[in-house]
Amino acid sequence: MVVAIRLAYYGCTNRPFFHIVAIQHKRARNYQPLEQIGTFDPMPNANDEKLVAVNFERLRYWMAQGARFSRPAARLLGLSGFLPVHPYSYLAARRNRTHLETAQAQNNDNSADTENDNDKDS
Repeated sequence: MVVAIRLAYYGCTNRPFFHIVAIQHKRARNYQPLEQIGTFDPMPNANDEKLVAVNFERLRYWMAQGARFSRPAARLLGLSGFLPVHPYSYLAARRNRTHLETAQAQNNDNSADTENDNDKDS
């Protein structure tokens, strides 16, 4: 029996919430899991934090049994420091960094243009 560690969706519309579960590899996303290992709330709370709770002892047990990780679960556990950081985390960080740089460059260009327009009007 091949076991997978993955996220099971238990949220509502516009309010996602996930359980980190150990489940048979070929079962559906929300099929009855073998064990719930943790939870993940991706919506930022009042302190702008995304909450994760994981039972690392049980996670080590399932790893010893040969469990595989889904990409989202591996990425989440990599960010928590339990696993090595997943390569997709680096790609997402790079994508966000370039997006911020282009947005800042556009803001600087727009502010310079408005200053030049104001100088011409005077």
